[in-house]
Amino acid sequence: MYISVVVPVLNEEENISLLTIIIKETLEKLTPEYEILFIDDGSTDGTFSRLLTLAKLDPKVKVIRFTRNFGQSAAMNAGFKHATGDIIVTMDGDLQNDPFDIPRMIDVLNRGYDVVCGWRYNRRDPSLRKILPSLLAGFVRKVIAKDTIHDSGCTLKVYKSKAVKNLKLLGETHRFIPLMLQWQGFKVVEVKVRHHIRKHGQTKYGVKRLWRGFFDLIGLLFWEKYATKPLHMFGAIGLISILLSFLVLLFVFLMAIIKEIPLLVGPLLLFSVVLFLGGLQIFLIGVIAEMQTKAYYTNKDPYEIEQIVSSAASVQSRYKSRRKI
Repeated sequence: MYISVVVPVLNEEENISLLTIIIKETLEKLTPEYEILFIDDGSTDGTFSRLLTLAKLDPKVKVIRFTRNFGQSAAMNAGFKHATGDIIVTMDGDLQNDPFDIPRMIDVLNRGYDVVCGWRYNRRDPSLRKILPSLLAGFVRKVIAKDTIHDSGCTLKVYKSKAVKNLKLLGETHRFIPLMLQWQGFKVVEVKVRHHIRKHGQTKYGVKRLWRGFFDLIGLLFWEKYATKPLHMFGAIGLISILLSFLVLLFVFLMAIIKEIPLLVGPLLLFSVVLFLGGLQIFLIGVIAEMQTKAYYTNKDPYEIEQIVSSAASVQSRYKSRRKI
């Protein structure tokens, strides 16, 4: 059993040294084969310097540094791509997730599941700033996407490598990973985990992320249902609009015949023309989307890595890829 622990960090210089010690203490009781993969998502404090020191002293620590802040989804994407473990663990770098929960979650994973999600049953966050927006986001997910996970926002999760190796995270979709994997047929379960008060640094969560997350959810739903068949949606809307245009036109003709009045260009006739042209345009958009969708966002990563540091390697590798627009 080879375990990779993926930790996205942003300005967490006061937390990462202690976090590394606790993770190592936990994993060494499970297996000697593990790695700790930190993704520095554009930190502006001393985070990268401390990570660089850790990587030079410990061959089990690897550091990926982004050229700037690309967001947690991009960091997760990079972590999944570069992790080499059979089991991949993700967690926050703020010491609020408890690494001592990892063995219990791996034990649950080995009972036949592909993903084990942490559920911060007793959260230790400021209620107005984090808990209430999180509860609202969970309610929206349950209503719109029928999500059964209580706490998708908990970063502490354990995956079998096969579940996430081909996963593409765009925008801020990292919070929807369990939902996306359930759509793909993987077995997902949730267990209660401990949660601690943040002692150092500042939270990066805000109400703005809730708004962006809503649109990411709508985009995911569209992608899940129509990614390979966008014409099914656009075509249906277009044909309905064209059909309504003919019904309106028929109504105008019948009224002219019944009331024996000359057929004049009026609001209803113009409305019929608008419905027809609008429906035709929407239908053609569906045809174009059908042709383009399979090539959409498949050849590029949504981040750019400046360097990868590991004392286990003799050289530093430099990776370049353009950010998705």
